[in-house]
Amino acid sequence: MFDRSAAEHVAAAAADQRPGAHVAIVAPGGYGKTALLHHLGNAIGEVTGIPPVTALPPFDRFVDGVLLVDDAHQLDDADLRELRRLATSPDVRLVVAARPWPRRGALAEVLDLTQDQFLPAPLDRDQVRAVLPARLRSERHVEFVHAQTGGVPAFVDRLGRALDPDAELEVPTAAVAEFRRELAGLDEGVLRFLLAAEAGVGLNLDLLVDFLETREVVEVVEAARATGLVGTAGSLLPIAQRAIRVLVPVERRAWIRQRLAELQLARGGQVLPLMRPLVNTGIGGDGAAAAFEAAAAEALPGDPALAARLYAAAITAGRPPVAVAARRAEALALAGDLDGALRLADQVITLEQAPHRTLAATVAAAALAHRGQLGRSAQLYRWAGARHFAVLGSVGVGELAEPADDDGPPTSLSSAISLMAQGLHASVAGTPTTALSKLVRAAATLEPVGRGVLLPDSPAALGALLALHYGELGTATSLLERAIAAGTGGAPLAVRHRLLLAWIAMVRGELPKAGEIVAAARRARSALEPRDWLFAVGIELGVARRAGDAATLGRAWLQAGEAILRHPVDLFTFLPLGELTMAAARLRDESRLAAHLAEARVLLAGLGEPPLWAMPLWWGGLHAAITAGQQEAAEEHAGAIAAAAARDEQFGTIAAAAGCWLDVTAGKVDADAVENAAQGLHGAGLTWDAARLAGRAATRTTDRAAMVRLLDCARMIQGKPVSNRRVSTAELGVKGEEQPPEVSLSDRELQVAELVVSGLTYKDVGDRLFISAKTVEHHVARMRQRLGASSRSELLSQLRTLVGSAGARD
Repeated sequence: MFDRSAAEHVAAAAADQRPGAHVAIVAPGGYGKTALLHHLGNAIGEVTGIPPVTALPPFDRFVDGVLLVDDAHQLDDADLRELRRLATSPDVRLVVAARPWPRRGALAEVLDLTQDQFLPAPLDRDQVRAVLPARLRSERHVEFVHAQTGGVPAFVDRLGRALDPDAELEVPTAAVAEFRRELAGLDEGVLRFLLAAEAGVGLNLDLLVDFLETREVVEVVEAARATGLVGTAGSLLPIAQRAIRVLVPVERRAWIRQRLAELQLARGGQVLPLMRPLVNTGIGGDGAAAAFEAAAAEALPGDPALAARLYAAAITAGRPPVAVAARRAEALALAGDLDGALRLADQVITLEQAPHRTLAATVAAAALAHRGQLGRSAQLYRWAGARHFAVLGSVGVGELAEPADDDGPPTSLSSAISLMAQGLHASVAGTPTTALSKLVRAAATLEPVGRGVLLPDSPAALGALLALHYGELGTATSLLERAIAAGTGGAPLAVRHRLLLAWIAMVRGELPKAGEIVAAARRARSALEPRDWLFAVGIELGVARRAGDAATLGRAWLQAGEAILRHPVDLFTFLPLGELTMAAARLRDESRLAAHLAEARVLLAGLGEPPLWAMPLWWGGLHAAITAGQQEAAEEHAGAIAAAAARDEQFGTIAAAAGCWLDVTAGKVDADAVENAAQGLHGAGLTWDAARLAGRAATRTTDRAAMVRLLDCARMIQGKPVSNRRVSTAELGVKGEEQPPEVSLSDRELQVAELVVSGLTYKDVGDRLFISAKTVEHHVARMRQRLGASSRSELLSQLRTLVGSAGARD
């Protein structure tokens, strides 16, 4: 393939009639030197009228003419001296092609006599397109061929002849097979360098000196480049790499990698790239075992699953299992296999002479924390000397422990863990803002280093919990999104972070989004850990309750029964416990949670009733009591919330809403107070609760103007258009005239409304409530009359607002 510039160069060389106008063509193998040699010879022959002759040794039989000499680098010194003698004859014109290496002195003398040199370059993409068969000139085929071959003409030709345009883009076996002859003819040193290049060594010259056992590494590298198989950076062309992997026996390639890794390990260098491909080969020996172990340590922060496999390979290679058991347990835990991690960690802990027992203890402690066994987790952390992590477990089970003083170097990791412990302590003994500030700082400090650190919980997750309890949903969202992006805590915490985001979506009224996140979490992990499972079930219950989906609520409640048995009560599960409390009241199954709620009260009492942690239980208890008609219990929970608001005005929003709920339940609706409380909840991110409060108050008021106002408030909070209907003076009544009829809905009407807006027919609604379809129709007609709806669609719209998002009620 000759472009315009190359063609002009050929024409200029052919037209040069000066004596001794010899031409050299120098390029690695595969660059088309032979084709260019004959093309140039023919061009000269056309100008001079003398046909070119392909000259082979012995050269003393040639006395004149245009002589074409190919592969001059393969000639011996005697032949090269004869060529140089011929070059001094005015009747001889030489066109010589050679590789750039080996560049022996005799060859250099011949090339130095040439007046012009051609240095063929790789083909660019346009040139590759031009030489490919028409069937392969699509953009994707051109890009693939160019990337695989580096534009080396011979390799482009090989791949172009073998590619099937309708098949997957991969190098066919037929193209690979053509490299067999080239590899077989290589010098042993060059072949070993190519095998090292295939292993990814590149131009690590110091390592190559030891591996090739020669100081002449540069010469070997140049000889390898001269084959055309190696690029300028010392890396193999992809097609050549593929050929070596197919044509060179795997045993030899494995030995090469093992030898390189042993040399690299002795030098203190990284060995992971060398050992990764050998993880399943079963190679053995002390050197291989040490290299596998070192590679596992390198892989642990970024790919703990690979690290676990590398530790297993080290055992296969001859490393005693107990020697790597603790680190292998850590890798398994970070990869999400807590069962395997616990088994190995327990084995190490029970052996007094086992190495890394404290590491094994911290691995077991972290795994137990994920499974809700915070008390035992704290014991193990204290035994291992990890006092800051022990604080987490202690506080979680109701034992307030002072954060320990830092006695190690102030690294990012130690600083983050210390701040996390301080934040947890402040959440109980200090102020909510102090606690939240420390946890936010801990999460930010941990971000750059937390991906490969095994944690019982993350400061981001704990900070998000506190922010949810405190009505700071924006802070909670930011913490979780940053932790997910940073990969904090690896696989064990990935699901937890996403489930907490789902919880935020749920309380904001984004029910489909919350459901999708939970479904994705269940797909990602075949079996959720107990803590994650409890949160997932809590979200599924919360979504079903808010959506008025009785069937799904019942199914989720069956799972909830097992989830709460598997996970003991601790401080960090009060969010789902509060949601389960409301679901239990709705399903009239409060006894199932009685023991757990009693444990929670004891735990809170042991910590001095910290309002920041107690708020979800108070809020959930309030609504459960309202649903169950337990006025005294509802007032007790509302009173606790009000007491908390007296100490921290941030809780005032919840306290105002709690007071409104008590009044609405008693039939007393202050539209101003309800609207203010609803707007306060909405401002705190509790969109669904806000809309539901306004909607429920609208069903209880006897003031039609207040009803319309509260309905509009609920719809605005939900992002829906408000009603265009306005209440007339006649409807409101004037002095001396009869007041408008009461517009509150009865409990039975609310039940009918909930089922109607869920899409059921009158017959289906009747079957659910054990009444006739006619009675259902009568209820709907009365509601339409009371609400003043002019059409069925307007009625359904108002009913959806009245019963909450998609028809929810307690």
